[in-house]
Amino acid sequence: MTVSEIRKRVVLRASRSRVWEALTDSEKFGSWFGCDFDAPFVAGTRVHGRVVPTKVDPEVAKAQEAYAGMEFEVIVDRIEAMRVFSFRWHPGDEPPDSLNADAEMTTVTFELEDAGDGVLLTITESGFDRVPLERRARVFELNDEGWAAQTRLIERYLSDAT
Repeated sequence: MTVSEIRKRVVLRASRSRVWEALTDSEKFGSWFGCDFDAPFVAGTRVHGRVVPTKVDPEVAKAQEAYAGMEFEVIVDRIEAMRVFSFRWHPGDEPPDSLNADAEMTTVTFELEDAGDGVLLTITESGFDRVPLERRARVFELNDEGWAAQTRLIERYLSDAT
């Protein structure tokens, strides 16, 4: 791992279709991730989100309270059924209007692979080298911690879901 890429892996004890739905259905994604989106995820579209505390973990929800209401945007890049989902966004916690358009966006990629009785989910966020040097280390650290928490959240969401 370099300072330009974050990679997290987790084996999820759920069917591939349930994992895929948790990732690509914007409402379900938001419930574990901790946000509300204004539209479904469709490749090539911009979707606006607003931070709301996650519904699957009270401790993480409490930490997310500090960001409640913060708006952000994702640009959905790829949706390759049951295999790859990716989007671009501005990393960190700066207000969107303070950032340099699309130039500073990173790419978040979710990849699924079979793993015994579950699904291996690999989450990679790349492109931190496009973030200005004065913000890069802080943003990288925030998102590294964030993705560690998000792997636990999707795991819990899928274990709690019926």
